[in-house]
Amino acid sequence: MKSVIVIGGGAAGMMAAIGAAREGASVTLLEKNEKLGKKIYITGKGRCNLTNACDLPEFAEHVVTNRQFLQSALHGFTNADGMPVKTERGNRVFPVSDKSSDVIRALERECRRLRVAVRLHTEVKSIRTEAIAEKPESGDEASAAASKKKKSKITATARSTGVVLSDGTVLASDAVILATGGLSYPTTGSTGDGYRMAKALGHGVTRLVPSLVSLTARESFCATLAGLSLRNVSVRFCNKDGKVLREEFGELLFTHKGISGPVVLTATAFAADALVGGTCEIDLKPALSDEQWNARVLRELEAGKSRQMKTVVGVFAPAALGAELLTVSGIDPAKTAGSVTREERMRLAGAFRHLTLHIDGMGGFNEAVVTKGGIEVSEVNPSTMESRLVKGLYLAGEVLNVDATTGGFNLQIAWSTGMLAGRKAAKQEA
Repeated sequence: MKSVIVIGGGAAGMMAAIGAAREGASVTLLEKNEKLGKKIYITGKGRCNLTNACDLPEFAEHVVTNRQFLQSALHGFTNADGMPVKTERGNRVFPVSDKSSDVIRALERECRRLRVAVRLHTEVKSIRTEAIAEKPESGDEASAAASKKKKSKITATARSTGVVLSDGTVLASDAVILATGGLSYPTTGSTGDGYRMAKALGHGVTRLVPSLVSLTARESFCATLAGLSLRNVSVRFCNKDGKVLREEFGELLFTHKGISGPVVLTATAFAADALVGGTCEIDLKPALSDEQWNARVLRELEAGKSRQMKTVVGVFAPAALGAELLTVSGIDPAKTAGSVTREERMRLAGAFRHLTLHIDGMGGFNEAVVTKGGIEVSEVNPSTMESRLVKGLYLAGEVLNVDATTGGFNLQIAWSTGMLAGRKAAKQEA
């Protein structure tokens, strides 16, 4: 019976433990926190958006980094596998109970059923390895080995033999699965331990930045509008040189410091911190042409000639937003609609189509949904999740340089890579 150690009791780690145990391995799951699944507990605002119900080709389109690497994992454990669920707007999938704790309990029950040894309050210091001894090869074997080496370009020179705990205790195993998460939400235990351990074994780690995170803006009116959600708006993000980085359509949320919501989170997934120093241009009426919109504004002003502009603008937007748009347009809110000049009307119409914010920062890892960057996937076998540098070492979840947009995609990546790593770790060749 193979012995497998899993480092990390999050989504990928628990799934890896289950996958390995189902294949008959003796599994030990090590978690430094006081309980399993701390990050799962807060996902989807406590409801756990555990996957997305779109088909796999569409799913792949939402993977931002290294989508091809994930093909085997996503086909091996799909978004159709799992517990009773319900599907909501945007194909977001949640447990029927609306409780993330039920997802965690289901995983814990399966670990108990499979007799996975769970050790909490157990921190891993390092992964133990031993050098792989070179053995003489026949002519055919040497030729095959050379061909394999040329194809992979990376040849393992070491083998994992277990782990060393923070108190110095050594635990031996046939395979180790590294599933410690990234840097997002460090209060849940995601403090970059996996990157440190992987680097110590020779793995490359890319630049790490927050992703699926809010943006801060220079404009003070964001604080006034905090909590206001705008649906069906078109948003254009440009860098400091005016180059368009991303265009999104959907829902935007104002915060005390700037903006958030699906369109913003998605933009950070694709453009990351390149957005900082640039602009965000919001079109509040994207369904209308400029001619149609200008005609509608004129029509409403003429219909309410005797009313103050702060009242008339409420036809087009929530009161707080309307007041800010009047300020941007340089129009006195107490002015009657009938006294608005053509120039003022055109400025107001333009403000609705081109409400511009200047982005001066982005949220940190403490609020980022995922980490962009991670262990170089060129050093990992996508068919097994095994390290190409260290035999018997498998990697899964956010610790890898893979990430996707918001909507349950990242959690599915954790489930899929974890399950694949567990299954293959249990079956690895000696």
